[in-house]
Amino acid sequence: MNTQDYLKIEKAANRNRRIRTGITYFLLVVWAIIVLFPFYWMLLTSIKSYGSYNAEYVPKFFTLSPTLQNYIDAFTQVPLARYFANTLIFAIITTAAMLVVIVLAAFAFARLEFKGRNTLFSLFLSLMMIPNELVIITNFVTITNLGMRNTFTGLILPSITSIFYIYLLKENFEQIPDELYKAAKVDGTSDLKYLLKVMIPICQPTIVTIAILKVIECWNSYVWPRLITDDENYFLVSNGIQAIRENGFGRENIPAMMAAVVVISVPLIILFLIFHKKIMAGVSRGGTKG
Repeated sequence: MNTQDYLKIEKAANRNRRIRTGITYFLLVVWAIIVLFPFYWMLLTSIKSYGSYNAEYVPKFFTLSPTLQNYIDAFTQVPLARYFANTLIFAIITTAAMLVVIVLAAFAFARLEFKGRNTLFSLFLSLMMIPNELVIITNFVTITNLGMRNTFTGLILPSITSIFYIYLLKENFEQIPDELYKAAKVDGTSDLKYLLKVMIPICQPTIVTIAILKVIECWNSYVWPRLITDDENYFLVSNGIQAIRENGFGRENIPAMMAAVVVISVPLIILFLIFHKKIMAGVSRGGTKG
């Protein structure tokens, strides 16, 4: 093969590579538009005035007279700030309590030697096979019998552990070489000190990822808060928004309803943008063995 033939083949290969790259980016752009359009429409509707929104027989994809009145209405005409504060308390306390429980449980299963450890962990994993609906029914009956309905304790207590997160963290802990643990024990380091000084710092990306996912789960929680609370003072943003929609305000004033949804969605978006690198690091570490 002479040089001219080689250059032709190289040119054709580069052309095919550019075509494939162009098609890939085109499909990614189309998919991004499909995914982001609902957020754009939600934000656009939230800044349209009530009159201009109702005057649109054909929906418009822009507005020349944006307004923030809908956001003012969302906070003044309904107790959105209370729903927001309740959800913040619920998410922070639940996530903090769950981290304590799963870190200690994962450490016990990963490093402590005790009789029946593997059997007990297998039983734990088998609990993941139970349908969530059955767990909710059992939790509802238990919390009701304990008189914890319409309390933060009743909201938080069933959510302070997760078999999946224990399993994920256990797998991360087991990736830490046993030699570190043995050396620490020779130096007289206690198990708790080894956990706090060695294992948690090494597995920080995974722990941060779990914390963020739990906050998102708490923020989006709907079924359990809907079942266990009928007092508006304990409504979270999820069932609070449902209450807003049902009481007539949300059905009549769609722009203000969208403004309330924007306010609720923004914290999660900011949280992801701040910690997305740690989330990716935690997920990739969780998928790496050895």
